[in-house]
Amino acid sequence: MSGAAAAPAAFATPLTELTGVRHPIVQTGMGWVAGPRLVSASANAGALGILASATMTVEQLRAAVREVKSRTDAPFGVNLRADAGDAADRVRIIVEEGVRVASFALAPSKELIARLKDAGVVVIPSVGARRHAEKVAAWGADAVMVQGGEGGGHTGNVATSVLLPQVVDAVGIPVIAAGGFHDGRGLVAALAYGAAGIGMGTRFLLTSDSTVPAAVKARYLAASVQDVTVTTRVDGLPHRMLRTELVDSLERSGRTASLLRALRHASAFRKESGASWPELVRDGLAMKHGKDLTWGQVLLAANTPMLLKASMVEGRTDLGVMASGQVAGLIEDLPSCAELVGRIKDEARATLQGLPGAG
Repeated sequence: MSGAAAAPAAFATPLTELTGVRHPIVQTGMGWVAGPRLVSASANAGALGILASATMTVEQLRAAVREVKSRTDAPFGVNLRADAGDAADRVRIIVEEGVRVASFALAPSKELIARLKDAGVVVIPSVGARRHAEKVAAWGADAVMVQGGEGGGHTGNVATSVLLPQVVDAVGIPVIAAGGFHDGRGLVAALAYGAAGIGMGTRFLLTSDSTVPAAVKARYLAASVQDVTVTTRVDGLPHRMLRTELVDSLERSGRTASLLRALRHASAFRKESGASWPELVRDGLAMKHGKDLTWGQVLLAANTPMLLKASMVEGRTDLGVMASGQVAGLIEDLPSCAELVGRIKDEARATLQGLPGAG
């Protein structure tokens, strides 16, 4: 059921006009976290909820899309891996089910963008560099999400405050700023840089509508900014997360121990996903391309979802990976999505009114 009837006045920007949502806020597609409950709650609050599909089978994705549609009449999106072997099947579901937005963790091909746009789907790739934003814009992307180094999960080393204006100046499509946002002041700052809205992962993870286990949420809430680290020992790529027992262990262990751990996780992920060993190796090699990864890291790169599941689903703070933006160190409560979005809207308006010369 939609919450639009009791919704506050819209906060309009080019992002809201493009997607049909009421407020320029995006709940990003986090694996094992952004499921139907969180996405529908975000959508009903007036934000753009993004369903994470990389940790779902194709059949689970269709069921999840239909569940979101049963919970809300508001627009929402689905996040895809452009390099997935079954990406075409997932795109077909998005088109057939009438999903409003397709977002991508990696840049989709020109052909994939065209197929989605021909079907009336709004295409929003996520990028971490200006050149990538310029490429997808030239290929016809409708908007782009730019994540600075403060953001959680796989990340770069350029701060949002530097990367965002660089991209805004380089492309002529709406730009969504991600990495380091959690309140109305951040929204105003992003708009001042020229963004059309903000994307938030960690802040939506830490809501009462999130299905993440209470023990895991407590670990996030207890974290300081210094407890959020970047490591390459999980899958060979810079990965921002909470420092945990697993992270400490990975950083201490040698290549043999890392390979054995990777094989155990790969076996578990293969059974859950139905993927074959050749498929796992192929996915890992796709991530290895151009990078100096060990075979243990190749396998971990292919089955990092199992490390995330251990914490985000099973509540194992000792064995799981807890991707996190630096902003976790500033978050102290668990509001509902409706409370969070309403708060950000009110804070943003108050901030704008309080600026010198505002009248």
